Amino acid sequence: MMKNKMIATSITIILGIVLVGAIAIIIINKMDTKKETTEPSIEEVVENSLDVPEITTNLKDNHFIKIALKIETNNKKAKEELEKRDFQVKDSVIEELSEVTYNDLKGRKGKEKLTNTLKTKIDHYLQNGNVVKIYITSYVIQ
Repeated sequence: MMKNKMIATSITIILGIVLVGAIAIIIINKMDTKKETTEPSIEEVVENSLDVPEITTNLKDNHFIKIALKIETNNKKAKEELEKRDFQVKDSVIEELSEVTYNDLKGRKGKEKLTNTLKTKIDHYLQNGNVVKIYITSYVIQ
């Protein structure tokens, strides 16, 4: 009788552990699904992005750069606002580039630093959303 009680208790404990594990897996899978659906589709990214045509300007050390950008915003209103503020966007790009050198822009880290700085500056102008990311779509430096 004692053996049967111990076996029943062991089975109950094991079933409880399995049930808790199954519930944890289901919850984790649902959380992952929610994360996937919150990411914008490529159509939404393109719809909310603004192209900055190629800008040619001097760098601080008398090198020059030709650069074109795509600015991704978090919504259509922010994109429309940026279209109206295109002169401010271009001014920010030129102003920032005039303060950096050829060596500052070398490699991935240099470009990342530039796009992060521009993101902060340009985001400051927006009242109807924010800048998600800035992509460099064309880049020539001499």
